[in-house]
Amino acid sequence: MAEQLAGAKPLAGRKAAVTGSTSGIGLAIAEALARAGADVALNGFGDNAPALASVGAFGTKTVFVGADLSKGPDAQKWVTDVQAALGGLDILVNNAGIQHVAPVDEF
Repeated sequence: MAEQLAGAKPLAGRKAAVTGSTSGIGLAIAEALARAGADVALNGFGDNAPALASVGAFGTKTVFVGADLSKGPDAQKWVTDVQAALGGLDILVNNAGIQHVAPVDEF
């Protein structure tokens, strides 16, 4: 049974988008989705090439769709762009976050 599950792709044919997925928890989620067979759209700030290579290594379609998701119109366009890039969207993981760093008295 374990041998059968090891090669299983329970998400084959599914389309997933993960926000904040160029590093950390978001990248790990994107990798797990691709390992399970899903095509994955990544999003985040900074250099996306390492994340694309890491998720793409599982053999599913992997794309980066950039957008500043803190802006409503950009977030709406991002969903449309993801659907166009992947041919649909079945799974959405909202992982993006904003971290404001400052001394307590400046918050």
